[in-house]
Amino acid sequence: MAAQRAYQIPEKYDLWIGNEWVPSHSNDVLENRSPLTGEVLGTVPDANEQDITLAVQSAEAAWRGWSDLGARKRANLLLKVADRLVEDAERFAWLETSDTGKPWRESIANVHTAADRLRYFAGVSRAFEGSTLPVSKNILSMHLREPLGVVGIMGAWNFPLNMFAGKIAPALAAGNSVVYKSPEPTPITTFELARLMGEILPPGVVNVVTGVGERAGASLVAHPDVRKISLTGSVETGPIVMASAARTTKRITLELGGKNAQIVYADADLKAAAQGVMLGAFMNQGQVCTSGSRIFAHRSVAEELQARVIEMIPKLRVGDPFDPDTQMGSMVYREHLESVMRYIELGKAEGGTILTGGKRLEVDGYPNGLFVEPTLFSGVHDDMTVACQEIFGPVATVHVFDEEDEVIARANLLDYGLAAGIWSQDLGRAHRTAQAVQAGRVWINCYNLFPSGAGFGGTKASGFGREDAFETLLEFTQTKNVIMDFAAERRSFYD
Repeated sequence: MAAQRAYQIPEKYDLWIGNEWVPSHSNDVLENRSPLTGEVLGTVPDANEQDITLAVQSAEAAWRGWSDLGARKRANLLLKVADRLVEDAERFAWLETSDTGKPWRESIANVHTAADRLRYFAGVSRAFEGSTLPVSKNILSMHLREPLGVVGIMGAWNFPLNMFAGKIAPALAAGNSVVYKSPEPTPITTFELARLMGEILPPGVVNVVTGVGERAGASLVAHPDVRKISLTGSVETGPIVMASAARTTKRITLELGGKNAQIVYADADLKAAAQGVMLGAFMNQGQVCTSGSRIFAHRSVAEELQARVIEMIPKLRVGDPFDPDTQMGSMVYREHLESVMRYIELGKAEGGTILTGGKRLEVDGYPNGLFVEPTLFSGVHDDMTVACQEIFGPVATVHVFDEEDEVIARANLLDYGLAAGIWSQDLGRAHRTAQAVQAGRVWINCYNLFPSGAGFGGTKASGFGREDAFETLLEFTQTKNVIMDFAAERRSFYD
């Protein structure tokens, strides 16, 4: 039974610009539908180039004053935002579940993670230090860190609240202002957190727009006054954004998803590994860029690992996302559910064997809900579509290997390089494998942990740049060199 009270969702959002709700010049709207009922939750603007320009102008007018506040005052304001978010945690979690279909237990955890990101960057931003170089007795060279100015950020729809807070926190802490393009399918908690921020932060520091990527996103990337773009998106979108950003020499951070391997060696704790496989494959209904959906098991333990996972899957509580006991909810929107189901059918057509799952799931109370059974394939070759392409759903494939070098080569076979998991009680082997796999993040004997301060990002087609860590602050700043001459006399050209 659902334990949370219901909260009101506005029927209509406008753009959030300069701490005010501003109607779009386009007069076009996008419907935001519930993944649980199929009903329209409300509408958001489908912004055009004129709207993006207005948002950028608002951010441009705000960023110097925001930067001049200094790190301490900026940090204190971000801490206030985090405190207010936690105070209102139940409402934000309810809204997140309503908009995404994810389980309440994940939504409430996401609220606290979002607050932690704000607190982390508020804290470490005060640790910024420059450097000095005594060139000579009378000449001093100083390197200063300064903000870039206006930054454009585009988040993904699978973790809307976490994505918004976590991506804007380092930008704001470093002294920049932000224009954030919210993902079209899940805009509610982004707008609500922006509204909350508007009660604390100066006008124009945070601006939120919505709209399709081909128009709103493209306009944001192309705008000459935007000095950096941070994108979480698909491998298809990343190169398009890079090409456009290059025309105005913008900095870029790209996180573009993955097709991630979990490697289970013969000496692994199979109980822990099976639990890790479950978490890696089915957390957030598999709608996670780090989803550990390619499971490589050593031949000597493959059958037992597979049996353990098959035994655990029916115990996974799939159902009403508002029930605190539910562990797996629905897909976010219908077109994506249809994409996941096509992948499942393609996996069968290519010769894969479904060990469990593979169908739409009916949940009491939600006849139109977008639920999919957790699905596990065996008999899948490395070159099959379900083993090569990011499905972004609760679908995993089991592969068998014999040798360490073999499994590393197979794990690195794809052009993705976001994450990997290694299960072994031989820490030498685990560390050796961690160094050899081509991934920006590697978990050893755990999976899908995202602590603040741990750099997150990919390599190869999964993108570049790091988020969630001190390094992220550096990516939202630039170095200025100042050289001072203390000598009283004017130097000649040849001194």
